[in-house]
Amino acid sequence: MKYISLEEALDFDRQRVIENHRQFCNSHFPDYLALLNFDKTYPRAEGMCVWDSEGTKYMDFLGGYGSLNLGHNPPAVIAAVKKIWDLQTTNMMQSGLSALQAGLAETLANITPGKLRHTFFASAGCEAVEGALKTARIASGKPVIISTQAAFHGKTFGALSASGREKYKAPFEPLLPGFEQIPFGDADALENRLKKNDVGAFICECIQGEGGINLPPAGYLTRVRELCDKYKVLWIADEVQTGFGRTGKMFACMHENVAPDIMTLGKSIGGGVVPFAAFISTPEVWSKAYGSMERVAYHTTTFGGMATQCAASLAAIQTYIESDIPQQAADNGAYVLAKLKTLEAKHQMIKEIRGRGLLIGIEFKTPGGLMNKVAKLAEIAQENLGAMVSGIMLNEHHIITAYTLHNPTVMRLEPPLIVTREQLDAAVKALDDALSKHRSFTSLSVKSAQTMLSSRFSSK
Repeated sequence: MKYISLEEALDFDRQRVIENHRQFCNSHFPDYLALLNFDKTYPRAEGMCVWDSEGTKYMDFLGGYGSLNLGHNPPAVIAAVKKIWDLQTTNMMQSGLSALQAGLAETLANITPGKLRHTFFASAGCEAVEGALKTARIASGKPVIISTQAAFHGKTFGALSASGREKYKAPFEPLLPGFEQIPFGDADALENRLKKNDVGAFICECIQGEGGINLPPAGYLTRVRELCDKYKVLWIADEVQTGFGRTGKMFACMHENVAPDIMTLGKSIGGGVVPFAAFISTPEVWSKAYGSMERVAYHTTTFGGMATQCAASLAAIQTYIESDIPQQAADNGAYVLAKLKTLEAKHQMIKEIRGRGLLIGIEFKTPGGLMNKVAKLAEIAQENLGAMVSGIMLNEHHIITAYTLHNPTVMRLEPPLIVTREQLDAAVKALDDALSKHRSFTSLSVKSAQTMLSSRFSSK
């Protein structure tokens, strides 16, 4: 049997990486990335920056979709993981108890709002959501789970059933029964649905990420809490992307001083070094779901809560608190939003700039009737308007950004929370320069087509 050694894989050139992905991974993913010359490899990363295989330096304003709140390879988190290896302790032992799980669970109970206390550890955000949905259903005893339009909770079956874009749902129907959706930010719609008394849980993001960085109206989360209490419905707050300081508070629900019955955590809980996630519930919910010897094994996992995961998380949370990362995000977020707002008035292509902390969306106006003679190209380009601007930011200004999954007309700025004012200024200037140079949808489309052709031919 033939194998590839670690040393050989690390030595792959860009062409070998692309071809192997085509042959052995998701076959069309390299072509998808090549549309905007995103099919690069980045063998080196540190803090806010990464370097491609040719040595070109890029600033990362995507931040692992909220996973890299401390940047790439944060020293404190790396040191914590190395300490576990050096100690040669058990990394994975599900038939016993873990001191690191015990310490991390206590920490999470201390830093999360309200009465949240009991934690279940998982490996990915979607797994945390699956566990939260199961917990809510068994604890409530009621079948219906309400979510919001344009929501994103993951792409496993339960998480996808609660998510909000038909493009990703329709090919897999029928999805799980008992899931319904209402408009995000509409408390009246929520109350109207809860009046039927068959709803067990309401799940929502405190700020919609993939929906386009959509902020709820002021007071919405407070009303959600009040309505869930009134109708005896469990509230699940999905803080996978918004947690650990991203929005200027440790968790986004804290902006309204409210707490859910269940909270999902992920992405930056592992400090950007290990895949990790969790959900945490109140004692009342946990007792109803798992509070007996008979029920103790109703929800289990193999890899959640490994020693390396817990060590990374403990080190990351210590850094978030001791360096006051949430306040840094609040201050720098307000600073860069004010700068970006000047571009909103300057460039006609910008429809709206919105965000909180360092979770920021820049929505572009769709072209409408432009390019009717090449309707298919117009349709593709319009669907990927945010991606086209991201492509220009990457290829012309060496700044990594991306669009939001459910609203591709929105480009997100989601840098590590260690970003400096100088780096924020550079990103604003790059966006200003990009939109000044490419003032029209046609110009963006032509540039994207040139990039696509160049990338496709160079990767052959």
